[in-house]
Amino acid sequence: MPDKPVSVPEPVVPAAGPDQPSVTERGLGSKIIPGHIVINVKAPEAFASQARWYVVHTYSGHEARVAETLRQRIATLGQTDKVFELLIPTQDKIHIKHGKKSTVREKIFPGYLLIKMVIDDDSWLVVRTTQGITGFVGVGNRPTPLSETEVSAIMQFAQMGAPKYKANFSLGEAVKITDGPFADFLGSIESIDEAAGKLRVLVSIFGRETPVELDFLQVKKI
Repeated sequence: MPDKPVSVPEPVVPAAGPDQPSVTERGLGSKIIPGHIVINVKAPEAFASQARWYVVHTYSGHEARVAETLRQRIATLGQTDKVFELLIPTQDKIHIKHGKKSTVREKIFPGYLLIKMVIDDDSWLVVRTTQGITGFVGVGNRPTPLSETEVSAIMQFAQMGAPKYKANFSLGEAVKITDGPFADFLGSIESIDEAAGKLRVLVSIFGRETPVELDFLQVKKI
């Protein structure tokens, strides 16, 4: 009697949306890859209970492509019962550039990919030999799993609702004020508060340098 074909679970790739982080990279064109890929939601209990989160090094700027390649290899090589989730932690930031505000999704840990898996010789080999992965994070050749505390902190940080500002400025940089009572004044940046999206700019008033607090949108580079 011929053996019955083994049913291999199809990876679950959530559609990009407001609740599903997505990652874009140079070279991908219009293709959008989810930052969180669930490969197997019906994992065997014996394996799922042993699964831990591990971290691998990838080429910085290629994390999404590496995750997509790994997803395909896991399905093709029959490791969906040992590798369950892939995660590229991201967070929204407000980017101020040329006086315009836009929201961008940034990778929290560039050059790293998180993998929830059960490690044995086969699953380790599939991950380790995937193009773009240069190694597991660990001591020597032994991958070290993340603690539950670390995993919880990363997940919470990635899911923080309030977007953070991304400054396109540097300390000491010369800027021109474009809005408010000091419009058209020139000054230099004394401090940057990315969390609040504000700058402290030293402006020359009556021959003295006076600090003025401004929003990112109120200044531009010279």
